[in-house]
Amino acid sequence: MAPPKLCGTNYPVSIAFIVVNEFCERFSYYGMKAVLTLYFIHYLHWDKNLSTAVYHAFSSLCYFTPVLGALIADSWLGKFKTVIYLSIVYVIGHVVKSVGAIPDVGDSTVHVVLSMLGLVLIAFGTGGIKPCVAAFGGDQFDEEHTEERRKFFSIFYMSINAGSVLSTIVTPILRGDVKCFGGDCYALAFGVPAALMVIALVVFIAGNGLYKKSPPEGNVLVCVCKCIGFAIRNRWTNSKKRPKRSHWLDWAEEKYPKRLIQEIQMVFRVLVLYIPLPMFWALFDQQVKGYIQLISFCNLVGVCFCVVKMLNALLILVFIPIFDMGIYPLIRLCRIKLTPLRKMAAGMILAALAFCAATVVEINKSVVEPPPAKESLVQVYNLMDSEVTVQFPGQTVLSDPLKSYEVTSLQTNTDLLFCLRIFYFCRFINTHTKNINITVGTDEFYAAANYGISQNISVPRGEYNGVVCETNSDQYHIDLGLLDFGAFYTVILSKESNGLTFKKMEDIQANDIHIAWQVPQYVFITAGEVMFSITGLEFSYSQAPASMKSVLQAGWLMTVAFGNVIVLIVAEGAGMEQWTEFLLFAGLLVAVSIIFSIMAYFYTYVDPDQLDKIFREDTDDEKVGSSDSKKNEAVSLNDMPKQTKM
Repeated sequence: MAPPKLCGTNYPVSIAFIVVNEFCERFSYYGMKAVLTLYFIHYLHWDKNLSTAVYHAFSSLCYFTPVLGALIADSWLGKFKTVIYLSIVYVIGHVVKSVGAIPDVGDSTVHVVLSMLGLVLIAFGTGGIKPCVAAFGGDQFDEEHTEERRKFFSIFYMSINAGSVLSTIVTPILRGDVKCFGGDCYALAFGVPAALMVIALVVFIAGNGLYKKSPPEGNVLVCVCKCIGFAIRNRWTNSKKRPKRSHWLDWAEEKYPKRLIQEIQMVFRVLVLYIPLPMFWALFDQQVKGYIQLISFCNLVGVCFCVVKMLNALLILVFIPIFDMGIYPLIRLCRIKLTPLRKMAAGMILAALAFCAATVVEINKSVVEPPPAKESLVQVYNLMDSEVTVQFPGQTVLSDPLKSYEVTSLQTNTDLLFCLRIFYFCRFINTHTKNINITVGTDEFYAAANYGISQNISVPRGEYNGVVCETNSDQYHIDLGLLDFGAFYTVILSKESNGLTFKKMEDIQANDIHIAWQVPQYVFITAGEVMFSITGLEFSYSQAPASMKSVLQAGWLMTVAFGNVIVLIVAEGAGMEQWTEFLLFAGLLVAVSIIFSIMAYFYTYVDPDQLDKIFREDTDDEKVGSSDSKKNEAVSLNDMPKQTKM
């Protein structure tokens, strides 16, 4: 009996359970990660460097563990049971993590131990099910419904980003706005993702009766390793005695079935193709970080910063249907054959264009750059009514006199390691003979009498027309006007006969680049991700033999893991200017795309399902021997799509 379909289409009903499961799981994962660094810093009281290192180590582990889950699924339990059992491990990890965030449970050592144990369990859970869920979804489609299966991977990727967007909004609100145990409620912020993972597990189990399940093929890893080892040994000992063979794995034919050899060859061809891809993910990760840093220099008028940070995920939700229902069909109408590998190469080029767009913004921004090591940023204010000459012993700076109420900034050599970079801040200098309390919006400043200086306090952007200044006996109102994004203001308060006067000085200029200039970069990088990442998921499934679907999905995810490792190694960079770094990354992406395109040109697409027709399990040895030449010809898959012409 054929599995039921959705609304008369060729989409199985079972994929609805898989998509909902993936949405809830991604909500659980990204929701937990959204507050993880803050949890390390403010709850466990780790420094920033340790927090960042543990965060990246956890992220990398989540992309290395898919190999373990894939091997369990393809060799032992099957994809369905693997997802269930590892999801239970996932839930336990979330629960342990949430308990570790309760202040009343033990001391700081207990909190650290529970937190680390929870993260390890979560890494094994999320990584283990990651390749299995995607491959299990692809298994639900019949052999002839390849277009529907391709669109399923797009829908699958949309569910990932929908869960990411929603959780990134919700969990920080739960942490900051809800108070428990006398502070930020990290236990709730981690508990909600745990609840979503429970829902994901329940939804996945609910579709049990509708799934098409492929049984595991035995211990695939052991068979593959033994086959490879035998081929290497046999070639080493007999290569000079026997005729040359077309592929080095063919030296295993004396002991292992031809089907296994062909399957290993198929997987190897794809894995070799993946060799340059970790560099793409490393540069992609650096690009997103660079954009977030660049956003801090932009004018965010009318735009919430959290929306900008989620712009990539939001655009993915918009771009996937645009590409699937608009751009790809139009390209086909133009009689252009857009193969999966061509899509991936085009995605790399689009990502390189995003770096070029970022370079333009970086060159045109105007901010005060922090001084390099062994230099200090010194600001000198002249609060007198006449010009003042300032001299530093042994220095030749400030040769010109400073005019009244003038400020100058300079960098000078010193043995101090001092770096100043302040945004959205304001401070007051009080030349009055009385202490003054200043109220700017909801923020309170205090400036002591006789040239006292208030604290530097961040204030929201806006017009401040009725700023209250109070002494013990008097109250004054001053009009500060607009306090803009990215600026640093010093306001000098002075007493005159008719009241209080002020002088507003802009130490660091406001950001003059509108946030809209970031949009082209995100458009390019998101379009590149849609063409590269989604296509890679579908390609990894379609080119894998039935017994190694999860393994090849894990191989795809491993490219992301190695990309994270590259980021960890070169995270500090070479001290280049940001725009130079962006241009370098663009060049590297183009180079990677060229290497990948050359490798893809020599790749021949295969149909793994044809192996079932070629190698009949019930065929006797005699029949197999009589048709060797025919099989060898068939396995070359000449009737499959030809090699990619890049």
